[in-house]
Amino acid sequence: MNEFIDMFADSDPSSVATSVKLLLLLTVLSLAPSILILMTSFTRIIIVLSFVRTSLATQQMPPNQVLIGLALFLTFFIMAPIFGDVYDEALQPLFNEEITLDEAYERASVPMKEFMAKHTRQKDLALFMNYAQLDQPETIQDIPITTLVPAFAISELKTAFQMGFMIFVPFLIIDMAVASVLMSMGMMMLPPVMISLPFKILLFVLVDGWYLITHSLLSGF
Repeated sequence: MNEFIDMFADSDPSSVATSVKLLLLLTVLSLAPSILILMTSFTRIIIVLSFVRTSLATQQMPPNQVLIGLALFLTFFIMAPIFGDVYDEALQPLFNEEITLDEAYERASVPMKEFMAKHTRQKDLALFMNYAQLDQPETIQDIPITTLVPAFAISELKTAFQMGFMIFVPFLIIDMAVASVLMSMGMMMLPPVMISLPFKILLFVLVDGWYLITHSLLSGF
């Protein structure tokens, strides 16, 4: 341990600062999955797609890999303008050594905060602001990122579950209708899900369900 401390003590201060910045950058990269999930549209998309599969009762169809892949590409499509602003305003000047790492962080947080604030409910944001005993912010940029991210996350969860409920309703009606028909015919031992599954798939195909779901997700952002 002493040798480790002596190594930094004998080093040039600029090289130590560079090493610390590199360590911080690696830490941010290790948190990239969490950033992608909680600071973008990924959460809403993957939950809605999971609700679609659950309401259809198709077990593992589509597979998890397909749903996650579709959610990722939809997320990149939706977030492309925001990511473009982050690159133009923060990353490119940083790579050109025009700004410092701290300035790049501040610039990168601006478009991300604007996106999250646009889709965050005031009630959810007030919950975390009051808990942290923070003053009323004058602008979006005055909101700490540690407060805005959880508020945005629970807002996205509520929106996703609302969309999931609307998706469930027509398929639930089909299940109830099939169950009633089977009971009236005295076929109580036959699982209603087995009979209703083809009708639910047929309904989903006839109304072009994937198009409608994707349209709803895109229009929501």
